[in-house]
Amino acid sequence: MTTTSFLPRSAAAPPLDDDDLLSEILLRLPPQPSSLPRASLVCRRWRSLLSDPAFRRRFRIHHHRSPPLLGFIDANQGITFQPALDAPDRLPRGHFSLKLDDRYMTLGWRHGLALFFLPISLQVVVWDPVAGVQHRLAVPPGFGFHPLENPIDGTVLRAAGEIDHFQVVLVSSDGKQPRRALACVYSSETGVWGDSISCPLPLGTMVHIGNPAVLAGDCIYWLISASNILEFDLDRESLAVTLLPGQVLASRNRNVAVMRAEGGGMGLLVVSGFIAQLWKRETDWHDVVSWIPGRTIELDKLFLLSSEKEPPNMLGYAEENNVVFFWTIVGVFMVHLESLQLKKLSVTGIAYRYYPFETVYTPGIGGGHEGAEVVRHLWWTRWRQYIRRLFS
Repeated sequence: MTTTSFLPRSAAAPPLDDDDLLSEILLRLPPQPSSLPRASLVCRRWRSLLSDPAFRRRFRIHHHRSPPLLGFIDANQGITFQPALDAPDRLPRGHFSLKLDDRYMTLGWRHGLALFFLPISLQVVVWDPVAGVQHRLAVPPGFGFHPLENPIDGTVLRAAGEIDHFQVVLVSSDGKQPRRALACVYSSETGVWGDSISCPLPLGTMVHIGNPAVLAGDCIYWLISASNILEFDLDRESLAVTLLPGQVLASRNRNVAVMRAEGGGMGLLVVSGFIAQLWKRETDWHDVVSWIPGRTIELDKLFLLSSEKEPPNMLGYAEENNVVFFWTIVGVFMVHLESLQLKKLSVTGIAYRYYPFETVYTPGIGGGHEGAEVVRHLWWTRWRQYIRRLFS
């Protein structure tokens, strides 16, 4: 006969009583603006954990690969935020705004940062709307500016898992014959510009700017002419030029945007009339580049438009959310390219360029105005639901 001995064991703390484990659970809340204020209403302990700056930093880093599309900047209305989400995640129109005294050019938005070029002072401005901080940098040596001979373009980005430091990549052309493309990288960690990198441009290339860069993998891409894409490899710090597909070059009245391809790498969205065609660039073992056509989207059916009317026009592309902004005669829409889900935006006027604002935004949970607004909306929602239940 065996005897079972029951020895006293130290009682394990319930999972939600362990602050470290609870923090790991809360870290996986959705990255929408209302997530942390909503969770902070559960109890004082949760509120204390969620308002800790160290936790909020970890939250932003954890979700840096899947930031929500908070809204966009309309190039026609200055540097003023326009919301794209619905309540309770919707931020007020103009929640972020910046006034630059000098004449400026918007180069792009990425990872919650904006980049502007000041042609008179030959400076670039990096703006963090959430932190309310801006950095002004003189352009690197050799980067003069002329809108035709020496145009300047660029982009800004953060390294993976990094929210304190950023990089600026500027590109230009030297204006000489034969023409060469130039690139230079600034690191906020070192505080200096690196060495200039160059590559030859095809003969007769008419370089133009104004098309925002796209980050796909470790490379940045710009559509720099009617037929060429400039590629900068961040790891190798090398420049190259890629020719658009022959079928795209042969089509007329086309609107081309560089984008992330389905499955990774660089792709294109080519709009001609009411037809949108996806393309993907592939490279074989011998570094031979080929373009593979993908899905075709019938925009007249997607937007329920008559093909006799004015066709849609692309306004911008949100790379992290795979969303394209389209202007149509019946309004402006966001289109998710994978699901083809539509959302009509409440905007007025005619725009030519939207700059998406994609970032993990954590409004204050304490007595701050922005956090209080979110919490107030949540409380009113709960109160209305309670009243409905009483009288239903």
